[in-house]
Amino acid sequence: MAWVDQIVYWHWLALGVLLVILEAFSPGVFLIWLGIAAAVVGGALWLFPDLAWELQLWLFAVFSVTTILLWRERLRRHPTPSDQPKLNRRGEQYVGRLFTLNEPIVNGLGKIRVDDSTWKVAGQDCGPGTRVRVTGVDGVVLKIEIVSE
Repeated sequence: MAWVDQIVYWHWLALGVLLVILEAFSPGVFLIWLGIAAAVVGGALWLFPDLAWELQLWLFAVFSVTTILLWRERLRRHPTPSDQPKLNRRGEQYVGRLFTLNEPIVNGLGKIRVDDSTWKVAGQDCGPGTRVRVTGVDGVVLKIEIVSE
C-alpha cells in the first residue's frame, strides 16, 4: 500500500470539498459532517505532515462521529420549527375532533371510521351512535372520551 503513504493534506481537503458538494445533491444533512471531518484531518496533516495513514483514518473516524453526534445533540435541544408540525403524524391531526361511533366500544376497545380509514379507539364502553372526542394518540390507537350533549 505504497500509495497510502503518499497522501498529503490537500487530498483530505479535496475529499472534504467533494463531500460538501455531494451534500447538495443528497437528501438530509449527513455528508457535510464527513466533509468537515475530512477538512479537519487535512488541516491536521498540514500542521503535522508526518502523521501515519492509520492515525489519519482514525482521526477521520473520530471527527466524523463527533460532528454527527454534536449536530444531533444540537437538533435535540433546538429542534427546527415547522409550520406543519403534525404533517407526518396523522393520528395527532385528529386530536380535538368529534366523531360518532358506528360500532360499540367493548372492554375499552373499539373501532371508528375517520375520513377514509378505520382507526382503533380506546375509551369508556359505549354503544354505537355515541358522540366522542379524540383526546390523544397512543401509537395507532386513538384515545377518546364521551361528549355529553
